[in-house]
Amino acid sequence: MELLDAARALQPRTVALRRAIHRHPELGLTLPRTQQAVAQALADIPVTLHTGSSSSSMVGLIEGDRPGPTVLLRADMDALPLSEESGVPFGSEVDGAMHACGHDTHVAMLASAARLLAERRGELAGSVLLMFQPGEEGYHGAHHMLEDGLLDVAGTPERALGLHITSTLDCGQVQSRPGPIMASSDVLRVTVTGRGGHASAPHHALDPVPAAAAMVGALQTMVTRSLDVFDPVVVTVSRISAGTTSNVIPETAELEGTIRALSESARVKVREEATRVCEHVAAAHGCAAVVDIEYGYPVTINDATVAPQVVELAGRVLGQRHAELMPHPMMGSEDFSYVLAKVPGAMAFLGACPPGIDPEDAPANHSNRVVFDESALVHGVALYAAFALDAAQR
Repeated sequence: MELLDAARALQPRTVALRRAIHRHPELGLTLPRTQQAVAQALADIPVTLHTGSSSSSMVGLIEGDRPGPTVLLRADMDALPLSEESGVPFGSEVDGAMHACGHDTHVAMLASAARLLAERRGELAGSVLLMFQPGEEGYHGAHHMLEDGLLDVAGTPERALGLHITSTLDCGQVQSRPGPIMASSDVLRVTVTGRGGHASAPHHALDPVPAAAAMVGALQTMVTRSLDVFDPVVVTVSRISAGTTSNVIPETAELEGTIRALSESARVKVREEATRVCEHVAAAHGCAAVVDIEYGYPVTINDATVAPQVVELAGRVLGQRHAELMPHPMMGSEDFSYVLAKVPGAMAFLGACPPGIDPEDAPANHSNRVVFDESALVHGVALYAAFALDAAQR
């Protein structure tokens, strides 16, 4: 409970940093204002800072008073291209940008956890690597940081932790699980080509629109009939585009969507099957299809030992009612997967559902109306610090 009390004492500082970042969200890999806010927040504690060469990343290194393992703690920093309608008094002051996924809270929690750890260097064996990462929202920021030498700063860490806040879990609740916890995320793009003509005489044309429409249903049948139900895959066609006006059959139609999988084998299988289905459906309509699948983030796989340890640690530090094993993976994706492919570690979720709202009814992450209960930040600060201190004792 000592760490929890210390985190509570830092709550005004944590909230102030979170709100400052929330008011001025930045997108992608270039976050100069956020990077500077992190540097200022850490300026008065004994931490060595390194900035990235390919992005606005920040790496901090806190060294303990005696030799021991290196532990990595990660917080992503970028916002989303949304116009905020949450109603909070510290809402975004940047048109078309909003911290709708809570990365502002991650930054604030890790900065306060760094302060707790710096104050406890005498208890700390080894080093703590603070990973402040841009570009999580589709820009592969973690990969950029690895390419910039993240794991060379203090040697490859022995374990890693990334916390992610969520509005759809009870406030202060921590969940994690061993094995796959989040899905891979790939982009499906299909261009169907036929032959244009007058809409009154489709027999003189090759209409790509019915072919594209048929692909949507065929892809769903593919998922249920060609892929293992116990190795889940989601294929969603989220955009169809064709034509310019009502009396013209277009030459082309386009489909775009997302493919999610919880294993690399299923990811490869669905790529092959989706290509086959789209090409053959197009051929059945006398058209041709070009299928492009852009690989995105890999499956996020928690270490079989570290993830249960995170849940057990959360129970000890935060109270048993605040810790539980996550019942099943979620099909969202995370570029912390790049780190977990190289370092044993875990992604864990921290609930921050606002008071008086059922978590199932709360606007979710990525909604422009999402609100996070800031009282949950105390738990995140304490858990980050506890994870690093606990590693020194194992």
